Amino acid sequence: MELAFLFNHINFLLLLAVLCAPCKFIQGPMDFGSSSLQQATPTSSLDYGRIYFNSPAAVLRPKSPEAISTLLKFLYGSSFNDVAVAARGAGHSIHGQAQALNGIVIEMDSLPSSIEIRRSNGDDGISYADVSGGTLWIDLLKECLKVDLAPKSWTDYLYLTIGGTLSNGGISGQTFKNGPQVMNVLELDVVTGKGELLTCSTSQNSDLFFSVLGGLGQFGIITRARIMLEEAPHKVKWVRVFYDDFEKFTRDQELLVTSMEAMVDYVEGFIVLNDHSLLSSFVSFPSNLDLLPHFHEGSSDIHYCIEFAVYCHQTTASNAEKAIEVEEILRRLSHIPSLVYSVVVSYFDFLNRVRMEEENLRGRGLWDVPHPWLNMFVPPSSITRFKDLLLQSISPESFEGPVLIYPLRIDKWNGNMSVVVPETDRSDNLVYIVGVLRSAAADCVTGTPCLGGIVQQNQRVVEAATAELSAKQYLPSFSSDRQWRNHFGEGRWQRFAAMKARFDPLHMLAPGQRIFDRIQQPSSASAGACDGK
Repeated sequence: MELAFLFNHINFLLLLAVLCAPCKFIQGPMDFGSSSLQQATPTSSLDYGRIYFNSPAAVLRPKSPEAISTLLKFLYGSSFNDVAVAARGAGHSIHGQAQALNGIVIEMDSLPSSIEIRRSNGDDGISYADVSGGTLWIDLLKECLKVDLAPKSWTDYLYLTIGGTLSNGGISGQTFKNGPQVMNVLELDVVTGKGELLTCSTSQNSDLFFSVLGGLGQFGIITRARIMLEEAPHKVKWVRVFYDDFEKFTRDQELLVTSMEAMVDYVEGFIVLNDHSLLSSFVSFPSNLDLLPHFHEGSSDIHYCIEFAVYCHQTTASNAEKAIEVEEILRRLSHIPSLVYSVVVSYFDFLNRVRMEEENLRGRGLWDVPHPWLNMFVPPSSITRFKDLLLQSISPESFEGPVLIYPLRIDKWNGNMSVVVPETDRSDNLVYIVGVLRSAAADCVTGTPCLGGIVQQNQRVVEAATAELSAKQYLPSFSSDRQWRNHFGEGRWQRFAAMKARFDPLHMLAPGQRIFDRIQQPSSASAGACDGK
């Protein structure tokens, strides 16, 4: 045991010598324990956004949470380096949030995937799964369905790592009913910036638990999560209806997630900007293409679509009864009567629908391109003005990608968590999530006026919406302390900063978020040697 510790210690000393050297490189893999510290590769600085490319000095491929703990504990105790560390999963980091310039990137997908399912025994009524932080949601879903269970809340795209999603909040069309993914977590194992491997929950290390969920990776790295499960539906009745009036579109969405909450299980909406976006939206919807809507002449160029789903359980109402329920829902909506489309699919196919859209984008050469996305929380009282602001900033004719817009219930969130949502003065506690999920052209890359123009355009929308519409950016990317303070509000910022000082006092974690500058330990002889003094 002591020999193994000494071996790890020597390897980290070699690592730090390399990181302090003027030429930052590692000649080959460095093994410690069962894990491997390797030289950076081109993919180490690559994320889904393809806007920022900050290369690390090294990559850790841990085989256990203890390997992550050993690394962070050593770095925290060292007084002669300013190395930063970022955990990188399979998520959709857009602005380099999972990058660490000249630091260390931890590849979370190298952690062994572990899924242990516990079905309720009837006493506590809780079924759950213990999963490693590097596990993909798709793998958890497949294992759960084998025993007729499913996560109580999920993400629209299942090929994301669980730890990374929980660090960001986890929102989907089911959020209005069961809350975001962070509200359906019972327990976590987290490695803090001090290298401590801690178990936390609402009753144990609760400050860490609430801080980490939606905390943008600032307080620790999630290595295990206990996810709440529920009985999985057998089939899904999936319905789409279209509108040419934005007010009717939003009013019906709000009706679905409030007055008809008990009747529906999923609600999302999107803007149909052009014919191409209409066709793309039906890639995953198994409808006869001949039945795609043909908008009548004289209607507005832009349309809106609500899609909702009703789950069919084998042990509950029959398909015929569910069909009657869907008809009742449709009767109360104000959609264009002729534009109603519905299908019945398996629960797995419904949750995995975005995979088909990914394959479509790959086939069209629009997956491995820059994705200057914009995500905003908007109060209901401002949603029409935000829509107008957004449409003024883009060209509907040439825009590539979906524009999602649907309401969430704020009362389904825990205010102790780090995710920031706008305050609302309405009794229904609603807020809209707007996702502008753009794919840029293949030649619209970093350094070109094209991509730079889109990024600046997004920034102008954020600034106007924040200042004039009381909106908040979801998954924000700011570059100054003032912007982050304004985003959180002074009270929440003080708590956020206090938790950072407590769990990552040297600001080692998640430097790509650009929230806190790295803090060095007090100078020493070794620090001077590293600095060439």
